[in-house]
Amino acid sequence: MLKLWNKMMKDMYDWCMSLVAGKWALPVLCAISFIESSFFPIPPDLFLIPLILTCRSKAFKIALYTTLSSVLGGFFGYAIGYYLYDIIGIPILEFYNAVDKFETFKNYYNNYGSWIVFGAGVTPFPYKIVTIASGVTGLNLFVFCVASVLSRGIRFFLIAWLLWKWGEPMKNYIEKNLGWLSILFFVLLVGGFFLVKLF
Repeated sequence: MLKLWNKMMKDMYDWCMSLVAGKWALPVLCAISFIESSFFPIPPDLFLIPLILTCRSKAFKIALYTTLSSVLGGFFGYAIGYYLYDIIGIPILEFYNAVDKFETFKNYYNNYGSWIVFGAGVTPFPYKIVTIASGVTGLNLFVFCVASVLSRGIRFFLIAWLLWKWGEPMKNYIEKNLGWLSILFFVLLVGGFFLVKLF
């Protein structure tokens, strides 16, 4: 079973490496970063890492484009939450007689929203959930923007710096331990969605 998993992950890794070797690598990464912030389930790190490994001299430029695309996508997620809430959210809350409870939740979210956005932007917690929730609760746009830029920037520039500094050893380590690293990644990803359901 583990051999099959390792083979699947190796095939996916090779596919990502071949994708990022093309001239459309950066635009594809930017598109993935944008849509991941609102609805796409796969984090941009899966494409960011192999792209930097193939082009270490442009590591920080790649991190900058990824950050900007992700933050712009976050605003799109915010818009989804903000505009669809009136159409879909309110009737559902009224049906369950939960409007007052949601107002309490909104106040709580707006008090701690910057930390929630920041935490989701840095960690494997699904950032898209927070961008949409920020729109639903009407979190201050400036606060949302600053928290998003800082958290996404820290995450992607840290990855870029690590790969820029230790690129070849990191590449060798990733390729050697791809099976276990992919399991860890999926555990963190599923754990993030589990936390959403838990809270």
